[in-house]
Amino acid sequence: MRNVINISLPQELTKVVKREVKTGNYASVSEFFRYLLRNHRLAEELNKAKRDFEIGKGKVLRSLKDLR
Repeated sequence: MRNVINISLPQELTKVVKREVKTGNYASVSEFFRYLLRNHRLAEELNKAKRDFEIGKGKVLRSLKDLR
């Protein structure tokens, strides 16, 4: 199920979004924003993993068997 969310952007950001869609990088404005949201979530997950690793909670993989 999809929901509609309306947002208001400054003119300059609107131009950026429209340019990205027009160049074919994204099929639609909605796809552009979905891409941004997915990448933001991934970046948060990577930052958390980095912080965990830095405080000793990470796991060093020495081989593919370590993935189990």
